[in-house]
Amino acid sequence: MNSFYPKSLEEVIESFRKLPGVGEKSAERYALSLLDLSEEELENFSKSLKKLKKKLKSCKVCGHLTEGDICDVCSNINRDKNTICVLEDYKSVFAFEKVGNYKGSYHVLNGLISPIDKVDPVDLNIVALIKRVEENPGCEVIIALNSTIEGEMTTLYLKKVLEDKKATVSRLSYGISMGAEIDYLDPISLDKALGDRKKF
Repeated sequence: MNSFYPKSLEEVIESFRKLPGVGEKSAERYALSLLDLSEEELENFSKSLKKLKKKLKSCKVCGHLTEGDICDVCSNINRDKNTICVLEDYKSVFAFEKVGNYKGSYHVLNGLISPIDKVDPVDLNIVALIKRVEENPGCEVIIALNSTIEGEMTTLYLKKVLEDKKATVSRLSYGISMGAEIDYLDPISLDKALGDRKKF
């Protein structure tokens, strides 16, 4: 970091650089723009960041982000509880919700199986998924994980643990290229992938 910045400003720039996709130039621009805010605006910004970590937690049903015990999707009586879309993280839930056509429920794994990173099935939110499936005989489980080695490994594992359950297991198909990340897909590709899901 360039030493000509005051230490307090350097620290803010370094904090912004920790965000994905933010390089040194952008981090500098963001940090300097904070100086243009009024003291009240800066205080509100600071309070919002603190509140983010303090208030948000995992939904007791699906693992998605919520400020209460149950997220808005799980508590919505109009959502189809017999269709469960399995996703890697909450970012993917937001991607599906932006499309707006999916009316089922979700299940967030909070990661993918990855031996290299020492992430095993027990480290993921899989036991809760199995319980949900057992409590909803005849439900459909849509596995919507990224087309990476870790995503494929997790998909095959889920297929295996769910094969003796009374559930239809399908996965996204159309429009998803190898290596693509769900939360970065455009709405049209994501919508078509959901509509053209395949049983396996």
